[in-house]
Amino acid sequence: MTVIELFQQVHVPRGTLPAITAATVLIVSACSTTPLSPYTEDSPPLILVPASHAGVGDQRGRFREIFCAVLEAHGQTLPDYQHCDDALTRVGDEPEGTGKSVALGSSERGLVAMEIPGIGWTCFANWLDTEGSVRDHIRQFGYDLIIQNVDALSSSTTNARQIRDAIMNMEMKDDEPRLVLIGYSKGVPDILEAVVSYPEIRERITAVVSASGAVGGSPLANDATQSQLELLKHWPDAECTSGDGGAVESLLPATRKAWLAENPLPDDFPYYSLVTYPNPERISLMLESSYNKLSRVDARNDGQLLFYDQVIPGSTLIAYINADHWALSVPVARTHPTIGSMFVDQNDYPREALLEAVLRFVEEDLAKSAN
Repeated sequence: MTVIELFQQVHVPRGTLPAITAATVLIVSACSTTPLSPYTEDSPPLILVPASHAGVGDQRGRFREIFCAVLEAHGQTLPDYQHCDDALTRVGDEPEGTGKSVALGSSERGLVAMEIPGIGWTCFANWLDTEGSVRDHIRQFGYDLIIQNVDALSSSTTNARQIRDAIMNMEMKDDEPRLVLIGYSKGVPDILEAVVSYPEIRERITAVVSASGAVGGSPLANDATQSQLELLKHWPDAECTSGDGGAVESLLPATRKAWLAENPLPDDFPYYSLVTYPNPERISLMLESSYNKLSRVDARNDGQLLFYDQVIPGSTLIAYINADHWALSVPVARTHPTIGSMFVDQNDYPREALLEAVLRFVEEDLAKSAN
């Protein structure tokens, strides 16, 4: 799932939707004074520097042009329309756009997005009952989308193997790679471990995208346990098992930073980072406690992740998104509007237009690199 703290706050018996009410939302850690990032000497040397000093390219200006063009052309007929200036957050000196026109016709390359969901996804996917509108929308333009399930409660190491197997079992239409791996939340470290551990999949991949990815882990994981996460197995219509029980361990900042330090990423394809950086008023009620808790470290967070922990080293930064962690990829309010209005009240976001813009940006960037 996308949450690290929801399993600390909510217990939902199977088949009992009324359990998600104010009476059963248990804020057990809001008053905790335990440091989210405890003192430790078991860490690789770390620094926090501007992205340009860390090998991260900045293409926010061009992505804004593409996203705005997509929203203007298609967005108002899609759910949760927002004006481009509301959908994106300007941070620092955002580069100017290129001024070039944006191609809005059919894809020449036919990119296929494989999305790897976050922690707990198969525990609540049936309850969420997404309608597939994102896939339907991008198919109009020659793209496609595959939601590749992995173990909801397992480690990134176990899930990396599952990603490898799924990719190797895909039929290749031709020699040109078309697969864009898009990781959401914990799906990103799952992907990164896969591309490092299994070199045989690299020739099938054309790009990797972090969408609100837990690249550097989350301090919230330091205050969570796997047994709390196991409560998600009791979500209505849940279809998930305990797996190897390593999900929380995989999200610890110490785990992720140590892994990054020991595992240089392959340069067979480009990496892109999409960061959730919401204005504080865009945080849903259910995420306010975790947002405030993370704010003890840095107020620039999405309710689950700090903004700088979402960037893949050596990637291209394409956007700061004005949405909280759930709004980016978990459309609770669309399928459960009552719960949405009460607890997930900032869940609207033009996800269909966003994925179209991401794929158009990646396709254009790949073509530019090939010339």
